[in-house]
Amino acid sequence: MPFDGVVAKAVADELNRNITGGRIYKVYQPEKDTLLLYIRSNNRNIKLLLSSNANTARLHMTEIDYENPASPPMFCMLLRKHLIGGIIVGIDFSDYERIIGLEIEAEDELGDKSIKKLIIEIMGRHSNIILVNEGGKIIDAIKHVDQDVNRVREIMPARTYILPPAQDKAVPSRLEAEAFIGSIREDERPLSKILLSTILGFSPVLCREICVQAGVDPDMGPKYLSENNLRSLAETLKHSINCWEQEVYSPCVVVDSAGKPVDFHAVSLTQYGKMESFASISEAIDRFHKAREMKEHIRNKGSDLIHLVKTNIERCDKKIRIHAATLDEIADLDKYRLYGELITANIYNLKKGMERCSLLNYYADDEVYLEITLDEYRTPQENAQWYFKKYNKAKTAHAYATNQLKLSRRELEYLENVLYSLEEADSSETIEEIREELRGQGYVHKTNTRRKNMPKSSPCVFTSSEGYTIWVGRNNMQNDELTLKFAKPGDMWLHTKNIPGSHVIARIPDEIPDKTLLEAAAMAAWFSKARISTRVEVDYTRVKYVRKPSGAKPGMVIYVNYNTVIVDPLAPPDNG
Repeated sequence: MPFDGVVAKAVADELNRNITGGRIYKVYQPEKDTLLLYIRSNNRNIKLLLSSNANTARLHMTEIDYENPASPPMFCMLLRKHLIGGIIVGIDFSDYERIIGLEIEAEDELGDKSIKKLIIEIMGRHSNIILVNEGGKIIDAIKHVDQDVNRVREIMPARTYILPPAQDKAVPSRLEAEAFIGSIREDERPLSKILLSTILGFSPVLCREICVQAGVDPDMGPKYLSENNLRSLAETLKHSINCWEQEVYSPCVVVDSAGKPVDFHAVSLTQYGKMESFASISEAIDRFHKAREMKEHIRNKGSDLIHLVKTNIERCDKKIRIHAATLDEIADLDKYRLYGELITANIYNLKKGMERCSLLNYYADDEVYLEITLDEYRTPQENAQWYFKKYNKAKTAHAYATNQLKLSRRELEYLENVLYSLEEADSSETIEEIREELRGQGYVHKTNTRRKNMPKSSPCVFTSSEGYTIWVGRNNMQNDELTLKFAKPGDMWLHTKNIPGSHVIARIPDEIPDKTLLEAAAMAAWFSKARISTRVEVDYTRVKYVRKPSGAKPGMVIYVNYNTVIVDPLAPPDNG
């Protein structure tokens, strides 16, 4: 995800058009390294996001709603003091560096106006957001950098703000494409690496894209390219830079086969197979980060539950191994009863002091003698009783281990379903519903405080290509509600065979339309742990053949009169 110099220029150009002249009326700090500025500009409200997160540093307008802490952090309070009511008079950006400054005219406590600059440096783990006064002194920063970390460039209050050291690279706006290509024509290094090391603001993905658009191999050295290839590369490079200088961009987000965003840029990334185009670079960045951040936010919210469930899954796995080993050890428990019976039948031929005996097994079809170990200090009757006791003890252990193994496997199946629901949760409401479910099952300690009027999530609803409605549960409690209360007896119920996943309900008639059935089955495979697999088995039957055993955990059902279809997981249509 390259927020490179070209993306930074596209963002700066877009902000210059949209927020210059706007007034800041709110400042929030939803995360320790993220700011939200609410700006009124051109008769509309704009949210501007600034992030100095090491992995997702960026600046753009956003439509995403973020949860704000009850108590604003100190840096947020300081920004409110200096910036609220201020007018954005300009956007400072130059030379394709990933440093953008918002120049803000604001009044101090005495009513005197001055220009302050809010600077965001997008530089990976060194990213920062810094407030600087009119004299170039740092008022404060979201991250402090003292002498122990950087002796040359301190980012601390009252220090003079200094730009990061300049890179020894060519600035695109001043690059003569033909001369540049001529200077590297004898270079044997891969072309993409040459572009990356010599042109400011270029990222690896952009370097490869320039080569792809020019029709040359990014991994080939200029020395091995033809004159036509080099000419094409120079023309592509020149045309691209001219577009950026004229503020002409083609923002896009690259998506994988499942529709998930994997990359973005301010130019079309034709080197990838599938991408979505956007009119605004902010929209593209928003699209890229929305799914990832929401997923991460929700995952963090449910991280304690995920840890709890995984711990219990490990406990179940351990119990299953122990009980299975116990059953293996006493698998031949019937031999102890046989030994006792054979000793009893031959009791008058045995005597105390014998260490072993060979007795005819009268249960066998052939004449087979069994070697039986005896305790020399016991009488034959006592040896027989000892084997009978050992048999009864093993029999009890076998029954107990068999029952516990069954219970542990059921619990493991339930916990794996819960874990799947947690990992796929797409809202805070879903996480809280799962928390309540685990509390009800005794996995989470009950508290005296009860959540009242807790918002409930709803099942996913889709429409098949033939117009039939399909519902998909988001968690076990919702699966129960959907299957056992909402669905009609004649509705079709679908679930992946022996794989954790969602209950799927399709409201289709008695004459089953094959197309809708296959679409619903593909959704059942998609909303399961088999999402990345192929040829997934999905069971389907009418709801009237599905029931919940007495005492079964949420989401656990049994069903009869079912059929199985093999499908590939398919993302549902975006209509629900």
